Amino acid sequence: MADELATIEQQPAAEEGSSAGSPPSSEPDAPTTPDGMAEDTAGAQPPPPPPPPTAEDTEPEDEGGAADSKKHWYVVKVQSGREESIKETIERRVKIEGLEEYFGQIIIPVEKVTEMRNGKRVVRERKLYPGYLMVEVEYNDRILYLFRETSGVGDFVGGSLNHAPPPMSEREVERMKGRQGEHVPGIAHAKPKYDRGDRVKVKDGTFAGMEGEVKDLLEAKGLVRVELTIFGRPVPVELEYWQVEHV
Repeated sequence: MADELATIEQQPAAEEGSSAGSPPSSEPDAPTTPDGMAEDTAGAQPPPPPPPPTAEDTEPEDEGGAADSKKHWYVVKVQSGREESIKETIERRVKIEGLEEYFGQIIIPVEKVTEMRNGKRVVRERKLYPGYLMVEVEYNDRILYLFRETSGVGDFVGGSLNHAPPPMSEREVERMKGRQGEHVPGIAHAKPKYDRGDRVKVKDGTFAGMEGEVKDLLEAKGLVRVELTIFGRPVPVELEYWQVEHV
């Protein structure tokens, strides 16, 4: 009886030993998800591509070129003799009213000429189109109002109340810019301040101090023909404009 009990007690121990000594299974355990469920690796799909960038994600393109393309050159009638002051007034008002985006520049077309003054050559600028300005703007109601409300400004040439003015052609603009400040060869003669029949006095030269009557104006030569009385006889004398003055 004792031998049978000893045999029964040894059987569980042998079973435990055989379990502990058995080699581990060669098949790896299937991976599990965080929830503890096996993941089906065979049917897995690649991650979806990122969505295309939206307008908010991309940097805006420089629209400076598009804005400049809206500006064109126009001719504006202004009060003659006030071109410089009107130009400065418009430029100042553009800054005050914040209209720089619609405004380019203003040009007063001029050329350089040589004149004779007091017997000396003097180079000065002469306006090509007195009473006009060449303006580069985006034509709209705000710009039109600014120009019309500026003292001394007439209107855009070619425009009317219900019709926009035509812009200058590219050829006209290039020609205007090409002539800007160009020196005209030769001597330009100023227009005389007197007319035929006026009484004048010679202020320089051999006949200085003598008085006479203007008989003719030789504008092509910049001379005036004055009839002086010399030794009791009328003698025509040709003088330069600056050599005589009104009596």
